[in-house]
Amino acid sequence: MSIPSVSSGPAASAGPAGSAEPELDPAASENRRQVLYWRLLARIFAPDEQPSLEAASLAIVEDLDLPAALLDPTVSIDNVVQRFPALAPEIDGLLAAPAADLPAGSVGAAEVRTAAVMAKLLLNTFATGSGGVTAGQLADWQADAGWLRRTLGPDVGDGPGGPGAVLGEIEADLVSRMHLREVLANPTLARRLTPSMSLIEQLLRDKDNLSGVALANAKALIRRFVDEVAEVLRTQVEQTSAGTLDRSVPPKRVFRNLDLDRTIWKNLPNWSPEDQRLYVDRLYYRQTARRTTPAKMIVVVDQSGSMVDSMVNCTILASIFAGLPRVDVHLIAYDTRALDLTPWVNDPFEVLLRTKLGGGNDGPVAMEMARPKISDPRNTVMVWISDFYEFDRSQPLFEAIESLHRGGVRFIPVGSVNSSGRGSVNPWFRERFKDLGTPVISGHIRKLVAELKNFVA
Repeated sequence: MSIPSVSSGPAASAGPAGSAEPELDPAASENRRQVLYWRLLARIFAPDEQPSLEAASLAIVEDLDLPAALLDPTVSIDNVVQRFPALAPEIDGLLAAPAADLPAGSVGAAEVRTAAVMAKLLLNTFATGSGGVTAGQLADWQADAGWLRRTLGPDVGDGPGGPGAVLGEIEADLVSRMHLREVLANPTLARRLTPSMSLIEQLLRDKDNLSGVALANAKALIRRFVDEVAEVLRTQVEQTSAGTLDRSVPPKRVFRNLDLDRTIWKNLPNWSPEDQRLYVDRLYYRQTARRTTPAKMIVVVDQSGSMVDSMVNCTILASIFAGLPRVDVHLIAYDTRALDLTPWVNDPFEVLLRTKLGGGNDGPVAMEMARPKISDPRNTVMVWISDFYEFDRSQPLFEAIESLHRGGVRFIPVGSVNSSGRGSVNPWFRERFKDLGTPVISGHIRKLVAELKNFVA
């Protein structure tokens, strides 16, 4: 790795964190920024420090009046902010600050300062080393990753290859390197765990091997995560309307239902210029009766190992819709066998504890259980969460789905997205669903919420 030379140039005068720095020569500033990023790459990809890069980087942060702790990956962002509170707003607004008024391609001291702070965020997030991971280390990493997520903004990509997906993959690796059973058996260590999708996935896979205190702590973490996700999803769902107007029922002829605007408009031909009066020969009333037939929602969840994220989110979402008036929700989980979880649909925690991850996919088995639940096709939505990688029965499953769709059932296929952020849907199914007019929903759970709200509204 070649190391850029560092031009000394006029050093920036020291000042409080966040204050404007006197401009360096643009070439010297660019040189310094390159040093910080070369050092970042070296620390992430090479186990040994490079003394020249370390010394040059230390000189740069000191010239910028930034703490040397920014260069130490063992010091968490929370720790840095606790010791240097003025850095907190600077980190949060790192990418929101307006660019300096410099010629195109030029770099000033402010840009070097931004590079130093961003390098700290990236270093703590990506330099995770190897070997075992403690509960404390996982908690610190989750906090550091949270800082990076806030800096990148709420629209950070969660799709395959996006920053959110990459962070999920790193977290999954850290969780897999942690001796989770030993941590769960120690209440003090277990309390340090912050529930996340990666951790929940690991707990669900290992729950049959836990007992006593470890099992109790695992259940507590799952419950916490379910409640947190449910709160977010409930906020998105709560605006669902009370139901569509039933125009087959005549409006009640009472004053509170009088449609004054329509009444005036329809009676305008009766206006008398001589009398300056509007003679009304018919009153119009608003429709207020709403559909009372409950919408039926059948959620079919593939519980094979690749479907954990989708399974957790959609199980929680099903419970929220089950709590709405006029919505009759049924829940089926399957791998090579199908399991009717409808009796527990209002409690996603219980549903998750009853699922068994792994196994293959046999969609027709789930379809055999789901089809008898359809009594009014045009008032039914079927949400099928799977990667649709079937054993050898792809054609029978698709033909059954096509038949339901043609019969009036609203079919919504939801693709798989696991905690590593790598989603995959069988291309054979993806193309046929697209041709059928029911494209696979993938990405953020908000898309599915919007589809379901449109159905039950």
